[in-house]
Amino acid sequence: MASTFPPYTYDDDLIETTRRDARTRVRVYRLNDIVVVIGSGSQPSLEVDLAACEADGVPVLRRRGGGCSVVLDPGNVIVSVAAAGIPFGHHRRYFNQLTAWLIAGLAGSGVSGVKQAGICDLVIGDKKVAGACLHRSRDLLFYAASLLVDPDLSRVRRYLRHPPREPDYRRRRAHGEFMGSLSALSGLDHLRASGTVLVADRVAAALRQELRPPQLATSFSS
Repeated sequence: MASTFPPYTYDDDLIETTRRDARTRVRVYRLNDIVVVIGSGSQPSLEVDLAACEADGVPVLRRRGGGCSVVLDPGNVIVSVAAAGIPFGHHRRYFNQLTAWLIAGLAGSGVSGVKQAGICDLVIGDKKVAGACLHRSRDLLFYAASLLVDPDLSRVRRYLRHPPREPDYRRRRAHGEFMGSLSALSGLDHLRASGTVLVADRVAAALRQELRPPQLATSFSS
């Protein structure tokens, strides 16, 4: 496995278009393939079983945003937001705004019981059902969340090591004990009848109908 890793480019056009016209945009999609995505500051050898990825032909890509490594498979739905004209700083507040926006969108799509945990995770009970990252460049804000709609957790166990840092609520739990399926935990298991793609596609379609570009604050009183 090469010591340098190609960039995760699936949202590059969204970012560049937003840079040109300063309009906030939202994209909801899923991947047909399996990839491991490392954070902008990740040390892959600490977070990823690179030998397993190489043996299985699974690419390892580096994203713009921070955080630890994730596995994206066809059972994940990615929600991305690009916004211009957002002053630099206040990262935690923007995380909170965007997390609340996504939770409201999920509720409007029929996915209930989702709450925020840690800085940017979404949970049902104490199971993680989504993680997110934030990237800032001048006055551009880029946010991406990966929803574990119907993930293949066996791949997570195979490709990812226990992360070198974790939120308190994880409590050192292994991947399979810590992560959950959004479709199963939120009562959408009936969508599973025709396979993972149907579940993820239906959740993605519902979110596309429900989500509108978020109205992000450009100043804070304190």
